[in-house]
Amino acid sequence: MFDMKFYEKKRVFVTGQTGFKGTWLCKMLVQAGAEVTGYALEPPKDPSLFEISGIQKGITSIIGDIRENDLLKKAFDTAQPEIVIHLAAQPLVRESYRNPRLTYETNVMGTVNILECVRQSGCVKSFLNVTTDKVYRNREWEWGYRENEELDGYDPYSNSKSCSELVTHSYKNSFFSGKETEKPAISTARAGNVIGGGDFAADRIIPDCVRAALSGKPLAVRNPYSTRPYQHVLEPLYAYLMIAAEQYKDPSLAGWYNVGPEEGDCYTTGNLAELFAKHWGGMEWKNEYDGGPHEANFLKLDCSRLKKTFGWHPRWNLDMAVRMTVEWTKCWAEHGDAGACMEEQIRLFIGEK
Repeated sequence: MFDMKFYEKKRVFVTGQTGFKGTWLCKMLVQAGAEVTGYALEPPKDPSLFEISGIQKGITSIIGDIRENDLLKKAFDTAQPEIVIHLAAQPLVRESYRNPRLTYETNVMGTVNILECVRQSGCVKSFLNVTTDKVYRNREWEWGYRENEELDGYDPYSNSKSCSELVTHSYKNSFFSGKETEKPAISTARAGNVIGGGDFAADRIIPDCVRAALSGKPLAVRNPYSTRPYQHVLEPLYAYLMIAAEQYKDPSLAGWYNVGPEEGDCYTTGNLAELFAKHWGGMEWKNEYDGGPHEANFLKLDCSRLKKTFGWHPRWNLDMAVRMTVEWTKCWAEHGDAGACMEEQIRLFIGEK
């Protein structure tokens, strides 16, 4: 296992800290002793994991739009980060159909803006852009996509993330290549679908499960037959931190990496709903396929490169991931200390007592 102590006293800049993945990432960094500055939009309200977790007390949190270059640069220059992890995005497929312009502005120009901050600074040694498994041109085949496959996402969200990848590749080739040791190491990480406690977003299966369970109503599953590489949110976050740290120490390790579960944890949406219902107890779901806008039906990742390069492997299977999600949700719903529950799950995941 990668030693999280690497991050002790490291200055880390995280975009998107108020989101689901950003909040969990900041929790991990703070527990490791990092000095964290976050830049993101206001956290979502009613409920907000960022506020529930209490993480805002442990970091410097700047509220701003990733599209606002001047405000972003001011926050960045003040923080003087050594490591940058870029999470800020418009992350929903259906929302990208409703508002494609905002999606492209956020996901493409947001990437340009943060890379401009990195380019114009002399402090950054490691940069990681987090994209998605949906960057690939999806041919609906049965084997996992590798990092050298064609990038051509179908819908505006997926395509904007493909563009974000290409922007990162261009900046790396144009500005961050060569023998100069002071140039930062640049990587992207393409992760599958994540689940975990505190995800309250619309148009996602686990938040829909949570809302149905808490209301006592059957869960309506819009597309029960789509297959996705589901994993607990701590899995990719740990991998992101590992990549950022290892390329900090050895820039030759920088590159493009898939981050996903083992093949056995590629479940259909319907199977995932059944698994959640089992761990929650006394819950039902029903098939309400609505046609909806185009979304890929079958998508898997080949993570051989990440495994070979870093000796990485997933720690929690999907059954464990769902169990941890239900555990956190019940803690929060029963007015327990949800922030402490997050911290305990992080310690369990990384093997700390």
